[in-house]
Amino acid sequence: MSDKKIHFKIITPEKIVFEDDVDSITASGVNGSFGVLPDHIAFMSTLSVDVAKTIKDGKEYTFSIIGGAFQFKNNEAIILTEVAENGNDIDTARAQLAKERAEARLNTAENQREVKIANAALARAMARLKAASK
Repeated sequence: MSDKKIHFKIITPEKIVFEDDVDSITASGVNGSFGVLPDHIAFMSTLSVDVAKTIKDGKEYTFSIIGGAFQFKNNEAIILTEVAENGNDIDTARAQLAKERAEARLNTAENQREVKIANAALARAMARLKAASK
């Protein structure tokens, strides 16, 4: 395995959620999932509501990412997003309740706007649960 690392940051408007040198990153772009290792070609992607994972010295870290942008260049990666949470910090009971509320709203939605709002809430809750379960 290479000794090269990627300097990785996850930033929200409120704080830096994560910053460290890591071995790899996987995330979900709007066009599909992608992975990055050191010396990857430079690229950018719009992120979907899902989980980003990173591995550092054999340990996996997961984060719920609520959309945003990913950029990689010269072994530096950054995720800029409105909301991100470390999977270890997520209250799973609260996320489960949010999922159930979103499913109930989806079942009682009366128009496309309500369906869209409920689907967005459900996606956020599912991303949080997925990050917390890793």
